[in-house]
Amino acid sequence: MYKIRFKNYNKINKNVDKSILFCYLILGIIGIIFIYSASMVPARMGSLTNGNIINSNHFMVRQSIFLFVGTLIVLFIAYFVDIDALKAKAFQQFIIIGVIILLIITLILGSEINGSKNWLNLGFFSIQSSEFLKLASIIYLSYIIDKKMSQARIYNIKTLLPPLFMLGFGLVLILVQGDLGGTILNIGIILFILMYSDIKNIVKVQLFGSISLPFVIYLIYTLIFDTKNTYRLNRIKVIMEPFKYENGEGYQLSNSLLAIGNGGVTGQGMGNGIMKLGYLPEPHTDFIFSVLAEEAGLIGVIAVIALYMYITFKGIIYANTTKNNYYKIICIGVVSYLFLQVFINLAGISGIIPLTGVTLPLLSYGGSSLLSISVAFGLLLATTKKINMEKDLETDK
Repeated sequence: MYKIRFKNYNKINKNVDKSILFCYLILGIIGIIFIYSASMVPARMGSLTNGNIINSNHFMVRQSIFLFVGTLIVLFIAYFVDIDALKAKAFQQFIIIGVIILLIITLILGSEINGSKNWLNLGFFSIQSSEFLKLASIIYLSYIIDKKMSQARIYNIKTLLPPLFMLGFGLVLILVQGDLGGTILNIGIILFILMYSDIKNIVKVQLFGSISLPFVIYLIYTLIFDTKNTYRLNRIKVIMEPFKYENGEGYQLSNSLLAIGNGGVTGQGMGNGIMKLGYLPEPHTDFIFSVLAEEAGLIGVIAVIALYMYITFKGIIYANTTKNNYYKIICIGVVSYLFLQVFINLAGISGIIPLTGVTLPLLSYGGSSLLSISVAFGLLLATTKKINMEKDLETDK
């Protein structure tokens, strides 16, 4: 199903982009540090575990384990997996069908957390199934678009509708689970991939309409006509005047803005933040960046955003330097995954867009999120390795 390459290790080692790997590790370590800072007191108070008092380093230890496993995944994919081998038809079928089945099982047997039934309890570990559709979208669309372009069949929308229907069915399952943020993120990744690919502009417009229209209709319905989901409309109202509703719907956002404002330029210092002490809900997950802003200040904020931007621009540069459509789309898929998730989280906690519950990659606590983004980083590194090998071959000619 996939090939593992142990030969020519020195050559492979040279072509792996160490700077992207370094950024991954630094962000993961920063995440562990601030997860501990954000959760150590609330953990002892039991406010993060429904009143159950736990060890102050509970979340830090678990995140450290997740990061260790995630790093092994990144290194394995980057150094030993041939990205071209993932184009095998059997592997592609396994990925897309497997994710759809996982989403269906989650919808039937999943646990509901914060209004979304998108968690599947495996006993020792709970997985968020929507995370895996992001990866499936990147791998599957890269394969499909590259295959259709090689067959000169990409200039007709009909050739892309069947595979997009599979992904659309997955999006519907996530939406039915109640995960609007995850749905928006997955749609964004798919649209970024389609818009950046080399298919004709008229086909891009048709695809954009086909994917966006049903979602827009649903959004209008759920915001205006569905009385069970009026909280979503309230979130839009809150971003206009968060402090007017600070004792109600604006509680989360107003406290997030206070935390960010408290940080100033240099921050209050590690562990000295106040807003995590019962004011910020889920300070170790959705609002981890608010904690970072309060304790590390503008300097810390700029440093973390710079790391995300470096990875994003490096991925785009690699995509623009290769003529291989498969490599190009994987690079764009991974950086769009990273960029969109960072943007949605930061825009939400700063009041630019309504809060969606989307976590911050590598910084927020969570095994599913960290392992998913680790696989994405592995794919990016395995792809950029092949692009660098292409450059070496061209140089040798």
